[in-house]
Amino acid sequence: MFHSPIKSFFGVDCLKNNSEILKVFGNNILLITGKNSAKSCGALTEVVSVINQTGKKYVHFDQVTENPDLEIIRKGSDFLKKNNCDVIIAIGGGSPIDAAKAIAATAANNLIPEDLYKPNNIKKGIPIIAIPTTSGTGTEVTQYSVLTNLTTGNKAGFASPFNFPVCSFSDPKFTLSLPQTVTRDTAIDALSHLLEGIYSVKTEPLLYPIIFEGIKLIYENLQECLDQPLNIQIREKLMQAAFYGGLVIAQTGTTLQHSIGYPLTTEYGITHGCSNGIVMKDIMELFYFARKNEIDNLFTYMGIQRQDFYNWLISLNLVNDNFIDNNLLEAHIKKVAASSNIANNPIQVSTESIRKIYEKYIK
Repeated sequence: MFHSPIKSFFGVDCLKNNSEILKVFGNNILLITGKNSAKSCGALTEVVSVINQTGKKYVHFDQVTENPDLEIIRKGSDFLKKNNCDVIIAIGGGSPIDAAKAIAATAANNLIPEDLYKPNNIKKGIPIIAIPTTSGTGTEVTQYSVLTNLTTGNKAGFASPFNFPVCSFSDPKFTLSLPQTVTRDTAIDALSHLLEGIYSVKTEPLLYPIIFEGIKLIYENLQECLDQPLNIQIREKLMQAAFYGGLVIAQTGTTLQHSIGYPLTTEYGITHGCSNGIVMKDIMELFYFARKNEIDNLFTYMGIQRQDFYNWLISLNLVNDNFIDNNLLEAHIKKVAASSNIANNPIQVSTESIRKIYEKYIK
């Protein structure tokens, strides 16, 4: 089964060329962004121009930070209700779009953010239009939202069918201004999603063509994009791969690959994509024999060997120093073992296996 209830537009100027779709949803628009990225890439200016053409009203909530926390969701929900907004346009990377999903669910269902992790509490939503400005999370086509609880230090996602945006506009020109590290790390996040589509117990052969092609697009174009950041054709290929990754995890969910990376972000400030990339080889080796045929077929499709892929990962310089605090190791392992992603693993993963991966990075 393949389920994607989103009307998706893709390509340069896809919002300008299909702006009439904004007339369909609501009258009072809540724009959700981070502080600067939506402005610096030109997306905010274009969206406001399109809104003005519709004659609709809008207000702007620009307080979303990287790794949005529950307090940001509380503020955004209060802001939405205060302004009687009935549709959301979220512009940005994973953080603003994930925050928009959580704000919509909280406001529509009169919840407190802490209640979002009880899926039965979410019985309706608010239409969300998603405009990504990175090529990474694929959140513009998923039902997932990942939030940080500053009280517990946990980073975890929640899912609801009401989280799906009603439509998305993926325009690669909005990624042209991304710094090199953001380009690299968001692409590695997309790569994680595609690989986890192979690992997950929910995987389906129907997904393999877009999984294989998405991985190939990142492998063949990421370094070139880092070398030629203003090449719109290469940017488009990375955005296509990220879009594929979102479609895939909307069906399969994520696995250990993601849950083992979350503590690296919350405790050490390593970006989400980079944290996935650091352990990517270890996870592939752990799961290889459970998914041998699929992984071998992937590299046959790409025309490379598994070791070539590992060498490419090394060339990206994701980590230079060991960083894990040995005193926090057991707490990290406990969080990973308790995460919901574990249920999607193709094999039963022991705490010892998690420990062996983390121990490579103890400072």
